Amino acid sequence: MAKAKQSLTAVERRAEELDTIAAVLPMERRDELAELLTDHDVETLRHLVNQGMGDNTLRALTSDLAYLEAWGLAATKKSLPWPAPEALLLKFVAHHLWDPEKRASAPDHGMPTDVDDSLRSQGFLKSVGPHAPATVRRRLANWSTLTKWRGLDGAFASPALKSAIRLAVRAVPRMRGRKSAKAVTGDVLAKLLSTCATDSLRDLRDRAILMVAFASGGRRRSEIAALRVEQLTVEPPVEMPDGPPLPSLAIHLGRTKTTTGEQDDIVYLTGRPVEALNAWMAAAKIDKGSVFRGIGRWSTVSKRAIDPQSVNAILKQRAVMAGLDSGEFSAHGLRSGYLTEAANRGIPLPEAMEQSRHRSVQQASSYYNNATRRSGRAARML
Repeated sequence: MAKAKQSLTAVERRAEELDTIAAVLPMERRDELAELLTDHDVETLRHLVNQGMGDNTLRALTSDLAYLEAWGLAATKKSLPWPAPEALLLKFVAHHLWDPEKRASAPDHGMPTDVDDSLRSQGFLKSVGPHAPATVRRRLANWSTLTKWRGLDGAFASPALKSAIRLAVRAVPRMRGRKSAKAVTGDVLAKLLSTCATDSLRDLRDRAILMVAFASGGRRRSEIAALRVEQLTVEPPVEMPDGPPLPSLAIHLGRTKTTTGEQDDIVYLTGRPVEALNAWMAAAKIDKGSVFRGIGRWSTVSKRAIDPQSVNAILKQRAVMAGLDSGEFSAHGLRSGYLTEAANRGIPLPEAMEQSRHRSVQQASSYYNNATRRSGRAARML
């Protein structure tokens, strides 16, 4: 009995330590993480927080570390060894990159059924089939990063591992999937907003989320979920030649996926998105802390921020209410949709990138050019 009590105390202690870095963790799973991660895992994460690593990078590291620990327990019945031996890395590749046709005739090929069932029951596996090569490479890269941060060397650069990945990818070619099948352009956004027509707290919040995420340059769902009142500053109204001045706000993004804490990226909101945001904050009586929060059954506003996945869920729910296919849209569609809409309206790419804060012209133009090429002169040679 004493041993069980000590184990429970250790889990509770890790949960409290995870609370200290809640801003960069998927804290809706805090209790699960406290049971899954080891003391060394939590200490490594706290160390990375203190090193000033970007929030999105830390969130990805934490998510992948949790998956790796869950897989290690299911596959070997033990926590991950640090550093991981080459044989374990090869097992990871074999479990995740496999040929569905070969598995049909050889049930032992790929991830074993008991490992699959364990990961699926914990919510770590949802789709069926082998993983995307990019996902496997990312998890191995994060595994390597976490190993180095522990002051250890791993076998991640071994010829055997590189060869295994290369051969597995060749054996099972995959088409690269898009993060959002369709961009949430202006016409789609209008349909989503039409479902937020009342003055209920939920409609006011969702309307503000959709408008702010789109108008601020297609902000990532993690940035919207983490937005705080302290990041907002009121700007002088924007004078209009044919109407009243428009309200204006600046959003100080701080540290993002492509910046560091020393860079204070700023994007601006003008007009209707500002009005929508102000209406939500006034109705919810929010004057500090998290801007977008959960709403309880009795219209009680939570003190905690919504999680990034909730932004995706809200968009999909509104798509269904608008009579759209929710499977065709995701939160990332707001980001691609902003640039697509900018192209449709003839806004120069550099100007659109100032608001979207894309660092890569190649990445931004992949959205932008798809919209302009169809109607451009190059497509109308005959």
